[in-house]
Amino acid sequence: MLTWLYNERQFLLKPIKTRGLQLLKDILYGVSLKDVKGDTSIPIEDIFLDSRDCKPQCLFAAIRGEHSDGHQYLEKAVEQGAVAALVEEFPVEFSSGVTYLLVDNSQLALGLVSSNFYQNPSEKLKLIGVTGTNGKTTIATLLYQFFTLSGYQVGLVSTIRYLVGDRAIEATHTTPDAIKLNALLAQMVDSGCEYCFMEVSSHAVVQNRIAGLKFAGGIFTNLSHDHLDYHGTFKEYIAAKKGFFDQLPISAFALVNVDDRNGRVMLQNCKAKHHTYALRRIADYKARVVESGFTGTQLELEQEELYSLLVGDFNVYNLLAVYGTARLLGVEKMEALRVLSCLKAADGRFDCVQNLERNVVAIIDYAHTPDALENVLGTINSLRTKNEQVITVVGCGGDRDRSKRPKMAKIASQMSDKVILTSDNPRTEDPQGIIDEMRAGVPSESSMNVVVIVNRAEAINTACMLAGKGDIILIAGKGHETYQEIEGVKHPFDDKKVVKKALNINN
Repeated sequence: MLTWLYNERQFLLKPIKTRGLQLLKDILYGVSLKDVKGDTSIPIEDIFLDSRDCKPQCLFAAIRGEHSDGHQYLEKAVEQGAVAALVEEFPVEFSSGVTYLLVDNSQLALGLVSSNFYQNPSEKLKLIGVTGTNGKTTIATLLYQFFTLSGYQVGLVSTIRYLVGDRAIEATHTTPDAIKLNALLAQMVDSGCEYCFMEVSSHAVVQNRIAGLKFAGGIFTNLSHDHLDYHGTFKEYIAAKKGFFDQLPISAFALVNVDDRNGRVMLQNCKAKHHTYALRRIADYKARVVESGFTGTQLELEQEELYSLLVGDFNVYNLLAVYGTARLLGVEKMEALRVLSCLKAADGRFDCVQNLERNVVAIIDYAHTPDALENVLGTINSLRTKNEQVITVVGCGGDRDRSKRPKMAKIASQMSDKVILTSDNPRTEDPQGIIDEMRAGVPSESSMNVVVIVNRAEAINTACMLAGKGDIILIAGKGHETYQEIEGVKHPFDDKKVVKKALNINN
């Protein structure tokens, strides 16, 4: 079968103010086509991967997903006005006036087409991707803060929110689909942003959502148990993360945490310039914790002392990643240290509230993996005295990796004095069933200190009632989220608001 490779880029020679009515052949630059049925000189006004969104003069991308196959909706897309379709197999019957583009991988082709359609916005920004199991949101958010404080216009793509300068857009996915992502990056370019810091999820790599993007750098945080419901095995999960570094160009940098044994794995066959950070091993960027407390951390970084408002060793790793990235992007050492000391934690990441009268501290954290929960509880235990109790409220999300449920409960019960197992985002699952799977991981010697309260608000209120003077409450799993998803419906729910009300904290 004939292979077509479009490499015409005439549309780049003359900047286009609006992105409508571009020739199909121009937005196919770099796409390997197995076959074409129809005219590639037709104008395209928009791109969609949901047939219900299609409108006249659009391109429809038929994507094979986990739950549906876009090829089943080709006819619907054409009825809605699609004049071109990216497909992995031709339909039995061709519709008149529609151009069919046969490719091996529709998701990969969509990434390239979307980038071309929005005039390759990633090439006009310094785009930095952050990947790993834990720390992605914090590092991306801290980098956004850092460069904003340094006087730059900056974009952010994160689990919590998307930001174009100071304009916020609600986040729907950690890494949005290729069309939305390129549209978002184009908005950043139009708004004068010089940098964009973006979380890169393992799903996004495997699903080619980042295809066609040009990254100036990539950061690896760590790797632990997560998303095996999607990837199947830990080996495949590692391969997904590594796939991001394999795509980095020679002009980019790769900055990895070498205290994590998978840090070096990410650098294997990576063409980008290799750089490292660590607390324990020899690295390009290394720090030492001098003193820690619930209000901040004193550390030594490149022979200079620095006080940070962030708490815990895991946050020191995050600060190292930010510092290393800033230096690699050309920020002078002392200026980087100055700005680093001004940074504040991301929403729902070791977020402390305190009732001074009762001397009770509550910590809201997004910890939703065994490793993240262990890190947070390890930090809490390193900061407390022997007389203080740690009361942990924790649940696990529904329709997600079930194998981590007993592990989460085991960690909570072994590292806390009291544990309340509760509902997280059950989604379409039975909350009690999720908790039963968690409880199976509780060791027999810890079972007397573990109770089940399915209602999350009631669980948080109970933890606050149980807390005595000096005690520490950890509310884990949801962090920044302001909803609870039950039976596919999102209900307003904010851990921080609930705990502040329970502890009579008004500020």
